[in-house]
Amino acid sequence: MRNKVVVITGSTGILCSIIAKSLAKKDYKIALLVREMEKAESLRNEIIEAGGIAHIFEADVLKKEALEKARLQITEKLGTCDILINGAGGNHPLGTTSEPYFLQTDLDNNDPNFRTIFDLDPEGIKSVFDLNFLGTFLPTQVFAKDMVGKTGCSVLNISSLSAVTPLTKIPAYSAAKAAASNLTQWLSVHFSKVNIRVNAIAPGFFLTTQNRSLLTTEDGSLTERGQSIISHTPAGRFGNPEDLISSVLFLCDERSSFVTGIVIPVDGGFSAFSGV
Repeated sequence: MRNKVVVITGSTGILCSIIAKSLAKKDYKIALLVREMEKAESLRNEIIEAGGIAHIFEADVLKKEALEKARLQITEKLGTCDILINGAGGNHPLGTTSEPYFLQTDLDNNDPNFRTIFDLDPEGIKSVFDLNFLGTFLPTQVFAKDMVGKTGCSVLNISSLSAVTPLTKIPAYSAAKAAASNLTQWLSVHFSKVNIRVNAIAPGFFLTTQNRSLLTTEDGSLTERGQSIISHTPAGRFGNPEDLISSVLFLCDERSSFVTGIVIPVDGGFSAFSGV
């Protein structure tokens, strides 16, 4: 796989950093696409020390000109992109409600930090959609050009289980990930005649920097929301980042050349459980 170049956005996150290291161990050449290059230095060094190939390139996934510039730099340093992993994503507090259910008495709540559907900031909603949808669309628009006319190329998007069953409190994130899953299917058809496969994985609940304080307390015990999640996860635990690797390797491998347009849930059975 030394001739395969993998471009990964959002590569400094917990999940995508594990993905980057795992692909590097399989001899893929890794292009870490980040907004702040310093944050990726330790990841690059770790990959190199383990015998892999990795370079850092600076670009904001929401700025097409920056992506085009990074594309040229990657081509010069590593070669043209063979596999794109769209890992950039996330939520925003201004697109999140304070409680899962709206009650009529909430209209009388004067706490400035309390948010119902009526208080959500349009800019907060927009930022979530921009990052999760445009942040998937624009890198694909730029890097998929390199895949035309080659073989064994694919795009892998990071969706979420909330794309299928929207989670309470996060309407913007759930809807944005649903859009990313829909885009995955659309792109798989659009690119089918030039042999570019497009798939996605939908992680369930993994403890990350962003959600750890929402799901666990300082002593490591579960919050009310964390307990609710575990009770609805048949596997009875949060996912470990390593749990994603087999699905990622499968979708990136040329042996899955007849697989396109799918979204694989990696969620410990969460999406299959009715709660009863």
